[in-house]
Amino acid sequence: MSYILGVNAFHGDSSACLVVNGEMIAAAEEERFRRVKHWAGFPSEAIRYCLESAGISLDQVDHVALNQDSKANLGKKVGYTLTKRPDLGMVLDRIRNKRESDGLEVHLDRAFPDQSFNGKLHSVEHHLAHLSSTFHVSPYRGCGCGVGGWFW
Repeated sequence: MSYILGVNAFHGDSSACLVVNGEMIAAAEEERFRRVKHWAGFPSEAIRYCLESAGISLDQVDHVALNQDSKANLGKKVGYTLTKRPDLGMVLDRIRNKRESDGLEVHLDRAFPDQSFNGKLHSVEHHLAHLSSTFHVSPYRGCGCGVGGWFW
């Protein structure tokens, strides 16, 4: 069996899902456990729910896909910052947010001290993560988005 844990962390509506051999087994938003609407942070309770639903522990997870890739569109981000000169507070907030998300293994260790993650971590560009979350668990071999061979 191949266990893939999808994590939407450090972003509004933080959540987790567990996919086993291409089939989604469990999914939950962290706000359901914390009782804070649109909660943003590390979804430890949503992850716990997904693992418990499948009857597995973190050390059985083969892959974790995180919905952020800090290197994606880096040139555009730098160009925007240089040309638009956004509010310094917003820039510092984004940098702080990225710094938190880069330590996913640390957050997993803190949330699951009696378990260890031995699999592989994958950073996925945010919008590609949206696309993947629907396509890869669908029953279709292709789609109109260029994934699965229709436009290739």
